[in-house]
Amino acid sequence: MLRFVLLLLLALPISVAAQTETQVVTNKKLKVVFQLTTADTLSQKALIKQLNNFLKAAPNAQLEVVCHNNGITFLQTQVTKQAEGIKALAARGVDFVACENTLRERKIDKKDLLPEISFVPAGVVEIVLKQDKGWAYIKAGI
Repeated sequence: MLRFVLLLLLALPISVAAQTETQVVTNKKLKVVFQLTTADTLSQKALIKQLNNFLKAAPNAQLEVVCHNNGITFLQTQVTKQAEGIKALAARGVDFVACENTLRERKIDKKDLLPEISFVPAGVVEIVLKQDKGWAYIKAGI
């Protein structure tokens, strides 16, 4: 029994290290559009982590995050809890875009959004256009 416990303890650091290290899986220039429609802060935090992990595994990927509906809070200066993560990812080439339809409907001024972002007339149309150009699609959040 003692040997079994010792073996488990010795194996634990190896398995934990293996889970936390992300390695390059591909150098292919993948193109992925993420759709964020939730104001859930845990989902938004998870998205930042997923984007970072994605870039570790596929460092040449081109990523775009389209925020509309309730997901617009992710980009609002006074609301988001992820401003630093967005800024860091934008510096690595991730595009964050806000839907102008959502801004108009919610009466949100563009100046109230993070400076790292850009704008598209219609978030859902942007996603479809990306897919039409061969981009993969991932629904972020819940």
